[in-house]
Amino acid sequence: MKIEELIRNVKIKRVVNDDQVDIHAIQFDSRLVGRGDVFVATRGTAVDGHTFISKAIEQGAVAVVCEVLPEMEEGVTYILVEDSLDALGVMASNYYDNPSRKLTLVGVTGTNGKTTIATLLYKLTRQLGYKAGLISTVCNYVEEQVIESTHTTPDPLSLNALLSQMVEAGCSYAFMEVSSHSVCQRRIAGLDFDGGIFTNLTRDHIDYHKTFDNYRDAKKRFFDELKPRAFALTNVDDKNGRVMLQNTRAKQLTYSCRTLADYNGKILEEGFEGMLLLINQREVFVPLTGRFNVYNLLGIYGAAMAMGFDRDETLRILSALTPVNGRFETIRSAKGWTAIVDYAHTPDALTNVLNTINDIRKKDTQLITVVGCGGNRDKGKRPMMAHEAVVGSTRVVLTSDNPRDEEPEDILNDMQAGLTTDEMKRTLVIIDRHEAIKVACMLAQSGDVILIAGKGHEDYQIIKGVKYHFDDKEEVRKYIE
Repeated sequence: MKIEELIRNVKIKRVVNDDQVDIHAIQFDSRLVGRGDVFVATRGTAVDGHTFISKAIEQGAVAVVCEVLPEMEEGVTYILVEDSLDALGVMASNYYDNPSRKLTLVGVTGTNGKTTIATLLYKLTRQLGYKAGLISTVCNYVEEQVIESTHTTPDPLSLNALLSQMVEAGCSYAFMEVSSHSVCQRRIAGLDFDGGIFTNLTRDHIDYHKTFDNYRDAKKRFFDELKPRAFALTNVDDKNGRVMLQNTRAKQLTYSCRTLADYNGKILEEGFEGMLLLINQREVFVPLTGRFNVYNLLGIYGAAMAMGFDRDETLRILSALTPVNGRFETIRSAKGWTAIVDYAHTPDALTNVLNTINDIRKKDTQLITVVGCGGNRDKGKRPMMAHEAVVGSTRVVLTSDNPRDEEPEDILNDMQAGLTTDEMKRTLVIIDRHEAIKVACMLAQSGDVILIAGKGHEDYQIIKGVKYHFDDKEEVRKYIE
């Protein structure tokens, strides 16, 4: 591909030398550059790609995209741009022949619920008879082909390669989680979205965004950039729901459990096996539990209606959709207690799950919660997580999550700082997660509920840079057996 074609729609300040040079591939990691490639010098949180321009040229780069012109070398084309990250996203789309334009692409953003909504929309669409793809935290799919997920939203090259595979497989629809990181880092630049869904907004990723307002504005930017023909579907029961719509050009749609909206929902009956709901005056039983899942289902239903799917068929399929891996997954013990594995890793998500369980369980039973916090992440939420766990539970076991490069004891000390002396009396601290789950299972009696929160679908622990196999569900089943 000619560099001229590759940089179409990129915001360019200046081109130095030949814009007709042939390009073999795009690289933003100088270590991967080969002969005939274009190197995009991007600024990351830890590394500035501009310092590796000369290395990229030594390895065979024939063109460089940058925000600041280096000392120029003969025979190399330099493209000076306003934003290298934005340019990379647009170039990646051009390189793969803009696959997002050939799909109905819907993005889901918010703090909680992204995985459930994106995954169940993918399943719903396929059961309606359409070919579809999914890009999510848990797993990526091209129709039935499974592709391992490493990030909530992949880098622009991987993202467009996935979308291109979907087009080649005959997919008409694609659903993807849109993280706040991906908006700030412009991984979604150049993509043509047909719809956006906002779930909710609570404290998360403050270690990266620094302030809650920055985090909120990253989500909002996704809606600001939607085109007029797209739809913007938002949860108006969240105080930031209408903020997302303030500057969007897309068609505005709303969903709610508390106020008049385009799509309304209400719980009529609820148990661990599922809920009987009223969605826009139509009754439907779904095998999911919790008010938070009512919001997820309204987001799914609203998006389905916005895409023109049949109402009755959509409700019929919703009634058979099962929970996403690691999202309020229920495991029954022969001794009569129930274990629930959930990804809840923010204070709000944990509170939602605890409230759901407490609404259902009998008053003479225990709720035993096993919870930890990840290392190298927002320290401010650690005492909040511990406090919410104790307030909503009979007993709590604080334990290790993914300590990463931190000492697990330090993380647990941060969590305990949020507890009073009386709250500590109902709290055990067991660093080893195997042992913590074992103790919770030993404490449980018939009718009790154990919540194992924080890791959900993850089947690993990261300790001092090493990834070890660890699956909460496997641990529970081990003690059940």
